Amino acid sequence: MSRNHLSKYFQKYYLFFSSAITVMFLYACSTTKKVPDGDYLLTKNNYRYEDGKLYSDNIPDHVSQKPNKKQLFLFPLGLWLYNATNPKYDSILAEYMTYPSEVRDQKLRDSLFVKYEHPEYVGKSLFYERFMQNLGQPPVILDQGKTETSANSIRKYLVYRGYWDSDVKFSHDLDSANKKAQANYLITHKDPTYISDYYYNIPDANIKNIYEKNLRKSLIRGKDILDQAVLEKEVKRINELMKESGYYRFNSSNEEIYFTADTLQSRKNVPLTMDVRKDSANTPYKLTTIGNVKVHLLSKLSDSVDTVKDSLLRINFYKLDDQYKTLALWRPIILRPGEVYDQKNLDLTKRNISAMNNFSIIKYDEILRKTDDSILDVSYYLAPLPKYDLKIATDLNYSQILNFGVSPSVDLTSRNIFGGAENLTTSLSGIFGSVKSSKNTDKRSLAYEISAQVALNFPRLLLPFKTWKVVPKRYSPNSSINLGTSVQDNIGLGRIGFNASLNYFANANDIVSHRLSVFNTQLSFTQNKDRYYDFFPRDQDVRDKIFQIYSPALWQDFQNGLITSDDLSSTIVADTGFQESLSGDQRSDLNTFLQSLINKDRQTQNILISSIIYNFVYNEIGKKDRPNPFYFNGKFEMAGNVFSIFNSSRKEDGIVTGPSRTIFNIPYSQFVKFDFDVRKYFTFNNEKQTLALRQFIGIGIPYGNSSSMPFVRSYFNGGSNDIRAWRVFGGLGPADSQLDEKVRSYVMDNVKLTTNIEYRMPFTDMFEGAAFVDAGNIWSLKDSGFGDQFKFNKFISQMGVGTGVGLRINVAYITLRLDAAYKVYDPNKPVGDRWVISKWQPLKPVLNFAFGYPF
Repeated sequence: MSRNHLSKYFQKYYLFFSSAITVMFLYACSTTKKVPDGDYLLTKNNYRYEDGKLYSDNIPDHVSQKPNKKQLFLFPLGLWLYNATNPKYDSILAEYMTYPSEVRDQKLRDSLFVKYEHPEYVGKSLFYERFMQNLGQPPVILDQGKTETSANSIRKYLVYRGYWDSDVKFSHDLDSANKKAQANYLITHKDPTYISDYYYNIPDANIKNIYEKNLRKSLIRGKDILDQAVLEKEVKRINELMKESGYYRFNSSNEEIYFTADTLQSRKNVPLTMDVRKDSANTPYKLTTIGNVKVHLLSKLSDSVDTVKDSLLRINFYKLDDQYKTLALWRPIILRPGEVYDQKNLDLTKRNISAMNNFSIIKYDEILRKTDDSILDVSYYLAPLPKYDLKIATDLNYSQILNFGVSPSVDLTSRNIFGGAENLTTSLSGIFGSVKSSKNTDKRSLAYEISAQVALNFPRLLLPFKTWKVVPKRYSPNSSINLGTSVQDNIGLGRIGFNASLNYFANANDIVSHRLSVFNTQLSFTQNKDRYYDFFPRDQDVRDKIFQIYSPALWQDFQNGLITSDDLSSTIVADTGFQESLSGDQRSDLNTFLQSLINKDRQTQNILISSIIYNFVYNEIGKKDRPNPFYFNGKFEMAGNVFSIFNSSRKEDGIVTGPSRTIFNIPYSQFVKFDFDVRKYFTFNNEKQTLALRQFIGIGIPYGNSSSMPFVRSYFNGGSNDIRAWRVFGGLGPADSQLDEKVRSYVMDNVKLTTNIEYRMPFTDMFEGAAFVDAGNIWSLKDSGFGDQFKFNKFISQMGVGTGVGLRINVAYITLRLDAAYKVYDPNKPVGDRWVISKWQPLKPVLNFAFGYPF
């Protein structure tokens, strides 16, 4: 083997060799290096179930001693790091780490060296030892007493879940030679105890009436297992129900609801009775009403003596100055004096105050009056946030178009612009990355987008009437006016954009929200239009081939500059006789040419979009009381109707697009668009594993002034949140068309279907695995000439299908995601070659790196 070849060999495999050497080095650090003689390193807890794996995911949580954690199920890296240091310092460092971090210094270390009779260590920093032990984990030494305690804890847990006769035995496997041990638990559940009949005893007639009206929501059922966890959830449900019904002091001692199981006749089928009593005298509960509502606006609590009282609609305000209008302070307050207490209104008021981004709640009081304990007085103490808030940030992001990119941003928020808690936010941001060069796909070119945005946010609806009479304050309505501009350059065709909108928001509750955007206007100018074919050389090759087939003479005129590319292309598009005369490969080339013209029109068009958008969101994700959450996001958009009333002049807008009506010489779009994103999540194994289902349906209908959807409103396939076996603009679609892939890659259309199925399973608290299947495609509502029209009898066979596995890494509040996907069915391959899974190459997946879950 030559020296050069050897050098290249080691360069190619240096990662493997370095990893292997590291593992061997760490493995050389014996896991029992710091286990004292006579003790044992606990290496494993074994669980054996005599009569079925019931609650097998929860039982390890009740064991007090667990072995050292292993990374990726293989190596106890933390233990290795701990063992990599000299054991003579362990006792000193163990005590050193018990001190607060602010007093850990050389002076403390020297005092401990003297204490442990090692004055020769004085002056040593022990940086390496401290660093390694901070990262590491000391060996878990078997404590046989803790094994017995853990066995009792497991049995109590099973009794708690309704298995009263369960039994847990334990034993140890001790390896004296290697100083290692395993703990064994033999678990027998036996038959559970069931509820034979369920009764309730509620002497208070009003409480009983409320309970019976909601009895169908009760979590307790006859013939169910007598599970204490279910009883506790039922108590919580009743508490919340009564507080929503006005009973502030209901079960305030947490001892007024109790259950009695009659075991005289049987321990396996027992009648259960729920009693609700306030005290031994059976005093009826009092309905609570809201009394005084006070809002104090001050810098610190001691300022309260200097405030001046004001009031509005029976709510009292105490302010140091007139910096904030009283009406602005009144708007977030959902409470009204004299109304029946409802805990949700108190919670919603605090949420509204925080959402205004103008105040911090420095104190909050709920006090029952001493003279009448059925009246609740509420006080809020608010401190204004700083007038200005400057945020400078830089984010690292990733997309399959931009690869890794840097996103710097500067945001300046100016609060209380007009005295009504309005906020003005000015933002300057950018995204800088690289894209594959269309001229040479082996190279990448700089890509960027720089944008400036101004948003004026109002904690109310901007309408010329008192909106709280139409939209209640509990909906937390607010508005914003947005203005912005951007400059981008990604594939060589730069764009300059302007946007403006008036937006209204309202939350019906913590699950349902509405957004209405009116005068949503977007203006986009494309630069470098004449250089389109420089940036898309494959389109140029297709064009030149058709030009030569159509007319060698005109081709020569084009070469000599006597006729433009667009003029000759328009001539061919208009010549139906020529198109009908082609067949075979030439017909296929013509279809590819026509699609390239559609791409060109879309990519280079200047467009004006003015629309109204309504967005409805129903979101149960993250709600603790919804174990199998549902999510729906529906969006409707209608564009261009206002412009069509006032304008009738026309202008040529593209080769295929044809003439369009314009405003200020700019074509405007007319279309209707519907997007539906539906998701359902099913949890298993005590909510540790999840089956996630998603269906996306998108339909865009151009009409009037538009023959196709604008570029920024069209659909495409592929990407880390879509069909992961195809990259963004990776050649899937439209339909099962057989166009040239390099031209087809940039196709966008106006119908989209995507179905995703993903099963997620945790490995550790940090690592999570997933397996998924994605399917979908894009279509046109009408045939463009190459079979891309959506048809109900064909669309399933035209859907691309991919599958794969993924790894999620949870670090702090960030989830890093790596998905490896493989194509299964490719509808754009020739018939007979579409099941590409038959040519599966396991070492060549499509890799998707992203942040967060795909859905």
